[in-house]
Formats: sequence, structure tokens, C-alpha cells
Amino acid sequence: MIIVIGALVVFLCVFGGFAWGGGHLGALIHPNELLIIGGGALGAMVIMSPRKVLVDLAKGLLHALKGAPYSRAAYDELLKVLFELFMLGRRNGMIALEEHVMDPLTSTIIKKYPLFSGNPEAVEFLAGSLRPIIDGKIKPDQLRLLLDAEINKLEEEHHAPVSVLNKAADAMPGFGIVAAVLGIVITMASISGPIEQIGEKVAAALVGTFLGIFLAYGFMSPLATNLEFIGAAQLDYTRCIAACVIGFANGMAPVTAIELGRRGLNSDLRPSSEEMEQMLKSLKNTGKG
Repeated sequence: MIIVIGALVVFLCVFGGFAWGGGHLGALIHPNELLIIGGGALGAMVIMSPRKVLVDLAKGLLHALKGAPYSRAAYDELLKVLFELFMLGRRNGMIALEEHVMDPLTSTIIKKYPLFSGNPEAVEFLAGSLRPIIDGKIKPDQLRLLLDAEINKLEEEHHAPVSVLNKAADAMPGFGIVAAVLGIVITMASISGPIEQIGEKVAAALVGTFLGIFLAYGFMSPLATNLEFIGAAQLDYTRCIAACVIGFANGMAPVTAIELGRRGLNSDLRPSSEEMEQMLKSLKNTGKG
């Protein structure tokens, strides 16, 4: 919603200022210019990007329109589900977590928290983090290396769509110039016509340059920055899971492991110590799963 409001502000300020200065908005409507610029940018992204990057870019744009799901409420649920799982593992042994880890979508604990269970990437990362410990395949002190490798790869995958969108934004002024040049070519073919017709065609050509610059710096470049922030938020969420799991795997008490994750959160997302204590107090008797 915020991104839509921002786009409306940009649109209203630019086109409102144009109309206020005596311009006619109809003079800026040229579908052929949009086809040249938009089609050129889309084609360039297809040429430069593997299929997975394009899919990730489309998903990222949807996330940008809906807003990042990593709110304070989402972190509260994350800390609660981690605490319940850790309490279960501490009381009944790590083998008691097997049913929650092997098929997390049917876990009675995970299903209690819709903001967490509705995030399949986070659910899979948590399950994948706990599974090697339950199976006994690695030692607890080796878990950090395992999770760091996965997080580094996630960071690379998040950066790829942002890079593609930034490169497309950088190319937009160039496609605007292409549209303008083609408009001048059309104008020169009608140079013997009425002066009003020539003026309209020159104006249409200039609109191509305007649209290329406007779309680049007014929409695409800000969108790329927004995707970068969303990717950073998702990585922070993943790192919080990793920190808590690593702490628990190394023998920390559930409360201490959760505190380790809490201290790594941004100030606007981090509950205070008192809030954390109150939040977990009601869960201490539910660790049986």
C-alpha cells in the first residue's frame, strides 16, 4: 500500500505540475512511445536474466506491492514458535521435534502461528536447521557453518533480481532516446506538412525522452531499492532463526536462545525484555507440544 501511495505522489506531482504550468495531459499520451520504451526494457530484462531470476523478480514486485511481511507481529510469532519448539526439545529430547520438523505444515505448534506458517521459506529454513541436529548428522558447533552457507546463497539470490531491475532502470533513458529518434524520423518524413502537424510529432518525440527518464528515476530505480530493503528484511528474519537455533543446539536454555535472537533485531521490531518475558510466560507450560 505504501508503495502505491508513493507512486501516486510522484505521478500527481509531476503531471499536476505539468498541467498547472499550462500543459495539456493529452499531449503526453502516446501509446507508441510506451510500447517502444516498455517493450525494449522488458526485452532487455529477458535477454539478461535466467528464468529463475525473472520469476524471483516478479515475486519480489508482488511483495513490494503488498508490503514486506516481516512486521513486529511476525517476529513475535517467530519467537513464540521457536520457544515452544525449544521447550519441547528440552523436556522430551530432540527426537520429540521430529514430527514437527519432518512435516512442518502439519505441526500442531507451527500451525498455531499463521504469520509464520504462511511463510513457506521461513518454515523450510527452520525445519532444515533443526533436521541435522535431530538426525545427529553434524555436531552442534558445525551448525553455524551449515547455516551461514545457506544464508550466503540466499543473499546472492536476493541480489540478482535487484541487479536486473537496476540495469533495466539505467537503460530506460536510452530507450527514451531511441523512441525520440524514431519520432524525429517520423517527423522528418512529414516535414512538408502543416506546421501544427510537425509540432505535434516533435512533441511526441520529446515525450519519449521524458517517459524514459521519468520511468527510470520515478519508478524503476525506487522499486529496485524497495526490493533491496525487502531482501534485507527477509535475510534478517532468516538470521534470527539461525541465531536462535544455533544457540539452542549449543546447549543454551530456550529462554536464552530466544534472547540471543531478540537482541539481533532492529529496534522497531525488537520487543523489550519485559515484553519478551510477558510474551513467553504464558507459553512455558505448553512446551509439551
